[in-house]
Amino acid sequence: MRTRLYLILLGMGSLISIQAQITGGQRTYAFLDIPSSARVSGLAGHLITVIDDDVSLAWSNPAALNPLMHQQLAFNHGFIGKQMQHGAFNFGHRLGQKGTTLHAGVQYARYGEIEHTDEFFQTLGTFNAAEYAIVAGVAHPVYDRLNVGANLRVISSQFGQYSSTGLATDLAATYRDTAKRTAVTLVFRNLGQQLSTYDPNIGKEPLPFDLQLGFSKQLKYLPFRFSIIYTSLNRWNLLYDDPNLETGTIFLGEEPSEPSDFNLWLDNFFRHLVFNGELLIGARENFRIRFGYNYRMHREMTVQGYSSLAGFTFGVGLKVNRFRIDFGRGVYHLAGGQTQLGIATNFKEFKK
Repeated sequence: MRTRLYLILLGMGSLISIQAQITGGQRTYAFLDIPSSARVSGLAGHLITVIDDDVSLAWSNPAALNPLMHQQLAFNHGFIGKQMQHGAFNFGHRLGQKGTTLHAGVQYARYGEIEHTDEFFQTLGTFNAAEYAIVAGVAHPVYDRLNVGANLRVISSQFGQYSSTGLATDLAATYRDTAKRTAVTLVFRNLGQQLSTYDPNIGKEPLPFDLQLGFSKQLKYLPFRFSIIYTSLNRWNLLYDDPNLETGTIFLGEEPSEPSDFNLWLDNFFRHLVFNGELLIGARENFRIRFGYNYRMHREMTVQGYSSLAGFTFGVGLKVNRFRIDFGRGVYHLAGGQTQLGIATNFKEFKK
């Protein structure tokens, strides 16, 4: 039974660590890497360079918290495959008149009912698996153009009879030049460690730490904003050996060609990059069209011999009366992807 459960944990880690397949099964609490909002899902899973009235952005960049998020409540819920569901809800609040803004909420991932077997694959029943993170964050403007922020997460993970708790934090800084409509953000995501492990005989596992740097620019004469995010600054080599790509054959005595060092460097470099764009339509930007591309996901999740849209994402956002509704879709594999819906409102608008 224990052997079987460990295999499930390892396999699940590789499935849900969709932003970093190479680390699947090597880091715990991989659900923290799943996009926490439908807007972010439609933008290739990363959006750390925008500061507006969307309180959901605080999940991936606490420095995005600002007074425009005061009294805003956001709820997002997504689906991966047939059983897995995930989501988050949070609430923003301005503290005083100096621009300090807080948010608090819960992030969750539920994996449904899983078959319980022993080491001989005999069915013993079923068990449920779920993970949660209670989050609180704060941001403060150092001066007009620089915001700094931090999130604190208390994590609980339960896989049948095995459970674990952990503590993680995000640290971020965003610099904005409103005249040039540009922004630059640096984020330290998921710094922390396990407080208790799934098995007392096994040492503590690392969290999915990621150091990210992002740049965004809103065009002057077109209602369009694009972002480029460089992920995994803390790790250069993201390449891995895929045995499915090795033919092991020699045709007419010729050795199979190997990629050049420059091609390997270029491939590895682009695996760090995420590209996305958002078309902002209307005087109040009430309608938004989004798309994104994650090269690393495309390379790692495409099946050899089949064309694939893995790594591409799209989404839309619409504000109707006092509510903003978002839809995001990410293609992860030929077998499926992620669909996420979000709704947000600001309680201040009900007082008008």
